[in-house]
Amino acid sequence: MSNIAIKIEGLGKRYRYGAVGQTSDTLRSDLTEWARGLFRRGDRSLKTEDRRLPASGSSPQSSTGSSGFSLPSSVSSLQSPATHHESLHEVHERHLNESPSYFWALKDINLEVRQGEVVGIIGRNGAGKSTLLKILSRITPPTIGKITYNGRIASLLEVGTGFHRELTGRENILLNGSILGMKRAEIAKKFDEIVAFAEVEKFIDTPVKFYSSGMYVRLAFAVAAHLEPEILVLDEVLAVGDASFQKKCLGKMGDVAKQGRTVIFVSHNMIAINSLCQRAVLLKSGCMVKEGAVSSVVTAYLGAGVNQTETVEWQTPDKAPGTDELRVTRIHVSSDGSNGTHIPTMQTPLKVETDYWILRADVQLHLTYHLLNEQGIVVLTTGSGAARRARGHYRGSFTLPANLLNSGGYSLNLLIVKNENQVVFTQESIMNFSIVDSARRDHACMGREPSVLQIPIQWEVSAQ
Repeated sequence: MSNIAIKIEGLGKRYRYGAVGQTSDTLRSDLTEWARGLFRRGDRSLKTEDRRLPASGSSPQSSTGSSGFSLPSSVSSLQSPATHHESLHEVHERHLNESPSYFWALKDINLEVRQGEVVGIIGRNGAGKSTLLKILSRITPPTIGKITYNGRIASLLEVGTGFHRELTGRENILLNGSILGMKRAEIAKKFDEIVAFAEVEKFIDTPVKFYSSGMYVRLAFAVAAHLEPEILVLDEVLAVGDASFQKKCLGKMGDVAKQGRTVIFVSHNMIAINSLCQRAVLLKSGCMVKEGAVSSVVTAYLGAGVNQTETVEWQTPDKAPGTDELRVTRIHVSSDGSNGTHIPTMQTPLKVETDYWILRADVQLHLTYHLLNEQGIVVLTTGSGAARRARGHYRGSFTLPANLLNSGGYSLNLLIVKNENQVVFTQESIMNFSIVDSARRDHACMGREPSVLQIPIQWEVSAQ
């Protein structure tokens, strides 16, 4: 355990549909549930709001208050009341027929996080990421399983976590530092740095209930990052800030990681995950489906979220777009696969293939595409070139170079042009696809730039 910051064993969390903070609707149901526990040792019904039982030898100071910052603890455990000899699968199966109104937000999570490691937690909305962080932060207990910690934990899960609305910014800094087990001298040493980072100097003696959401999150992040907890847990709360603040926070997280502190980071920003994390965990429907090197986990996540081959086809000629002279039967957009997948990324060339029938010979026709971004701006136009071809089936293709387009959603408008100047057919948004950014950046912006193009441009700087 000497080099393990967090150890998660058989973790599961169960909730009840349509209920918050309760497992029964009546006193009679509560008493019935309590009586079952007396007569069925080792096979107790699980409740949504379970009690936390400290592991043997754990510090009595390792409990958590209502704030998102955990009380000081060198080595402590968070353990569910479920028995150790019973697996989560057995518990789940036992309650499946008995309690159809319950669902598992997390199922059988097993993970070890080493000291000084930065681990990214990724997955679609509803995968269980925030639930896992709330359990790690001791805001909510697990239904089953055990977590062992080695070090003080600071968490930032939502705007204003751990703040008292009636207290000033100054008082909240002192309060949260005390919750983390910091001495007053230690807090005073970091105070000016925290205030400068949060950019709230003029409002530091104003009650935080008057702060904007941006001011809230700036101060909350500054406190969590600067008071030097051994373990820092962060949700995607940074999205609340503006672009410059997000860059600032991500840069600070990089500094924290380099100082050897443990960071658990949930984000949908794959650039930040690639750049900051040494390891990643992919959650899906409450289960841990992949864990390991960041590149492979991110690739699995992107492959599940973005079609690896974007294709539209028309099986019958009468429904295919076009005219009596030319009909398009298939359009296919993909990466060239040089990154090991066919996921369209900024860092790989993008290939567009078009299959079509020439139905009349000796007609001068050509295909034209307009590429539009999410704002409806035409980014570029390209055409196949006018030519007279015999009747038959053809395939035309073009390739956009790597490092040209920015990440985001795109659409293709198709035009069929006759005799080089007459547009005889138009169909807007005939194909839609997404481009993702899979780059790793250690000293650059970790968010999406606002430009349409994202071309690497080399600078030369010399002293004059």
